[in-house]
Parts: sequence; C-alpha cells; structure tokens
Amino acid sequence: MTQPVFVHMMPQFLEAEQLRGGIAVVIDILRASTTMVHALAHGATAIVPCKTVDEAWRLKSSFANPTKSGGGGSGVLLGGERQGQPIDGFDLGNSPLAYTAEAVAGKTVIFTTTNGTRALLACTSSDRVLIGAFVNRAALVRLIKEDGRPVHLVCAGTDGHLTAEDILFAGAVASDLTSDRVTGPVGPVISVTQMRGDEPTSNDVQTQMAVDYYAARSSDDNTFLETIRRSRGGQNLLRLGLDADIERASQQNRFEIVPEWDPSSNRVILR
Repeated sequence: MTQPVFVHMMPQFLEAEQLRGGIAVVIDILRASTTMVHALAHGATAIVPCKTVDEAWRLKSSFANPTKSGGGGSGVLLGGERQGQPIDGFDLGNSPLAYTAEAVAGKTVIFTTTNGTRALLACTSSDRVLIGAFVNRAALVRLIKEDGRPVHLVCAGTDGHLTAEDILFAGAVASDLTSDRVTGPVGPVISVTQMRGDEPTSNDVQTQMAVDYYAARSSDDNTFLETIRRSRGGQNLLRLGLDADIERASQQNRFEIVPEWDPSSNRVILR
C-alpha cells in the first residue's frame, strides 16, 4: 500500500489530531527550513526555535556561557528575522548563505522567524518532525520512505498567506514519495487517487493541487526558478535585494542531511 501523503498549505489548515501517528515535514523554503539545513550541515550543534524576539533573548541569557553578539568560540548565537530583515542585536539573520562553518560550527543557534518557526511549533503532536527544503530533498524523501508512517507536508506560508515556493516543494515531495526515484526539478505526474484509494477529503484537495502545481511549474529549470522568484516570499526577498538567497534555496540536493526537531528538548538536531 502506498504511504499516505497529506499536504497542508498553511499551518492554520491542520488540526493537531491529524498529525498523531505520522511524520510532519516543516516547509519554509524562503527561508527558515533552507537556513536550518545549512546551519546543521555546517556544524551547528543544535537549533532552538522560538516564537518571539523576547523569548530568544531570554533563552540566550539562560545558557551558562553565551557568547557575546558577534563573538567567536563555542556558545550560543541568535539568528532570525522579522519581515525578512535581520533583528537588531542578533548575530545572524535568516540568509542560508550566512550560516557558514566559520559562523556556526560548534554553536547552538537560537532561531526565530516570521513564519517558519511558528509552523514548526505547530507540529508538536506529530510522532516525528523533520525539516524539508529543496537543498535536502532527496535525503528527506529517502528517510520518509524508510520510516513508512503517514507524512504531513506542512507549508509555513508568508505573512499568513499561501506562498508558491512552499506549495511547489510540497508537490515535489508528494510526487517523489509515489515514485521509485527522486527527480528534480521535473517530477512524475500523479493523482491523489493513485496515492490513496479512499474518498476525497480537504487534505486530498490540497495534496492534488500541490502535485498539479509542481507538475505545471517544473517543466524546465527556468520556469522552476521563476516560479520561486515570483512567489509571495520571492517577491519579498527581491525587494530586499536578496536574490542570492532565492537562488540558493532553489538548488536541489545540496546536502545529504535531514534535521529533526525534538519537541521535548526543543532542539532541531541531526540524528
């Protein structure tokens, strides 16, 4: 039987009970999930997500030996953004390009963003919570297939609205999970009735829409990248002069890692 796949185009579109017994994949392509993958790939020991800037400062003060802002060595860094902009006093913003080994290796990153960390914290009832992005797409799909439990692809959205880049990725992963191989950017065209033989639900509609959108917008590399640039999140970044972040977030399979959030310790780590 095919592994059940459900797309939730916004965190507001899911109920906590739906996630029980399954895997949640948090998706914020521009940029939180992409940035978290970069941070852990480059040696950060953990990411501690939080909702607010004040909470981030409180968490930093609770660590025994926090580094000063901009300081080196082992310790704690503050990272994140509000409305795409770095937060005053924080060590790092939300650009994946800034989370280099030189910046984050051996450090814990306390992380708060406008959309992504809120989506993550909405998934506490799931058995597992994974972080997904195009940059770790193949590794993510392999792990999900090996696990076998129902998977919920949770899109963060942008400022309370749907955003194309998250839906594009959700459609890509839903397509990958019904195929014997991971393709990118072009994936197989499937239908929800092929994925599950049950009666249609609201989640089936969202899943089918995401799969169809991915099939329509991934016909070639230029169409794929322009779809991300023209999305709500992409337009926000272009206004800030951050096209390099869009290009990096659109890269396929740059890393062979899958970050996982442990709600009991509130740490995103590599297992």
